[in-house]
Amino acid sequence: MVKSEPGQICKPTDHGPVVPTTPLVLFFETIQETALKTFGPKNFDPKLYVDLSLKFDLPVVKQAFNDLPKTGNGSVLASDLNLFLTKFMNGAKEDLEYVEPVDYVAKPDGFLPKVLHQGMKDWALEVHSLWKNLSRKVSNKVLEYPERHSLLPLKYPVIIPGSRFQEVYYWDSYWVIRGLLASKMYETAKGIVLNLIDLIDTYGYVLNGARAYYTNRSQPPLLSSMVIDVYKRTSDMDLVKKALPALIKEHAFWTSGIHNVTVEDSQGVRHNLSRYYAMWNQPRPESFTIDTETADKVTDDCEKEQLYRELASTAESGWDFSTRWMKNTSDLTSLSTTMILPVDLNAYVLKMELDIAFLANVTGESSHALHFTKASKARKKAMDSVFWDEEKGQWFDYWLNDNLTSEDVHKWDASNQNQDIFASNFIPIWVQLFNSDETVVTKVSQSLESSGLLRAAGISTSLTNSSQQWDFPNGWAPIQHIIVEGLVRSGSKEARSLAKDIALRWIRTNYVTYKTSKAMHEKYDVSKCGEFGGGGEYVPQTGFGWSNGVILAFLEEFGWAEDLSAHCQ
Repeated sequence: MVKSEPGQICKPTDHGPVVPTTPLVLFFETIQETALKTFGPKNFDPKLYVDLSLKFDLPVVKQAFNDLPKTGNGSVLASDLNLFLTKFMNGAKEDLEYVEPVDYVAKPDGFLPKVLHQGMKDWALEVHSLWKNLSRKVSNKVLEYPERHSLLPLKYPVIIPGSRFQEVYYWDSYWVIRGLLASKMYETAKGIVLNLIDLIDTYGYVLNGARAYYTNRSQPPLLSSMVIDVYKRTSDMDLVKKALPALIKEHAFWTSGIHNVTVEDSQGVRHNLSRYYAMWNQPRPESFTIDTETADKVTDDCEKEQLYRELASTAESGWDFSTRWMKNTSDLTSLSTTMILPVDLNAYVLKMELDIAFLANVTGESSHALHFTKASKARKKAMDSVFWDEEKGQWFDYWLNDNLTSEDVHKWDASNQNQDIFASNFIPIWVQLFNSDETVVTKVSQSLESSGLLRAAGISTSLTNSSQQWDFPNGWAPIQHIIVEGLVRSGSKEARSLAKDIALRWIRTNYVTYKTSKAMHEKYDVSKCGEFGGGGEYVPQTGFGWSNGVILAFLEEFGWAEDLSAHCQ
């Protein structure tokens, strides 16, 4: 980490590139700060204020805001601020309009044929019906005046996660699509893919989410998996041809520049692996006041900028936040995500390489197929060398040395593997190059069963109860699905049995929680059946896109023939 004298401002080149902040987003941050000072921290959600939009052009609204009488600490009278917001701003949900999906039917033909129990079939249809509730299209206001909105003007209808998340999110969309495919909603799924391809065409990568303030980072790269799964259901060759150039561009984003790190293993062989690294060194706009408060503990200007980059990079990982990324598990300011080679990210990039090779073969582009097949073999060797622990049957994140720059070759050292147990240690089993190896599948299955992660209601994200939402006791739908599907794809009877056990625990807790709360939740407490999760920097959310998708995918794979009582066992 670059050190500085007190008051010194780091240059952007010290730590990497920075995406410029738009004047609109800067203005929304100012409103967010003023609202916190005016209304106080109780039930305050900073994201609400960067999701607003302007009724008039920015100079007009800005002048009206500047004319509000301010107190010494920068607050205004609550009545004045409320009047300003009503007169000059549109609400956070008004950028999107409800739209009925073109392919939604209340009871799709051939829906979940393996679900034989009528009560479960009825619940599955209720979950299916949530797609209609979560369906939106970008309003004409955004299309006519994009400069007044933080929401980006996507062409096709979307499925939002729900609650405070009123926009498309990148990795959420994979499990939304898996659910839509189970619901036979192929056109809606295809539209989501086309929206994400458009983001790559515009920015060079898929944004964390479809907001102007998310342009500084991406999220776990799963677009190729979306394309593959839609293609396998629809045989849509036009989609494949449109997607392939975008996927190749996205692959370059994750395997070059600041995202690429070279590690020399114990045999002197050099490997290239990827890391999360946001193009940002300021508070995240959607969490501006929270990040500012977190960084108040840091006095050095350069270290403060680096902390902001770590916060944004952790958000890019999807695991925001977890002790997985911290040097000191009780101190969020010790986040060091950019200094970690993550197991799961490299598994996703490896799968992207395999997917691109497959899609290139489908379209007859043999040179691309050969190139990405070769790249996948190289990454597989890198993951075997840097992450895999044969004895423990897990892949472990690798921590880089602080005193090395991104251009340096990092010498592999076994002590740099993070031997703590996280659900991410098992993510590679999802990838065919790993789940086709019987020895690896056996070791990983046994390791997972003895890891302590498997609890009454599913797989916990970690073993550490830190109050962060990507730690114990929270379990998340995407983690359950990836590990379960990897075990199933192995073809091993024993692995499938374990996978089914995990899936049934997850289905049961989702069902029971739904019956008591009348909602699907963003995350669940896996230490006990029938409880939704908590922790983190915002209140628990309902809706919920990826939770719905995973339930439908699990029911499609495993079915359900038994009576499921309202009481967890």
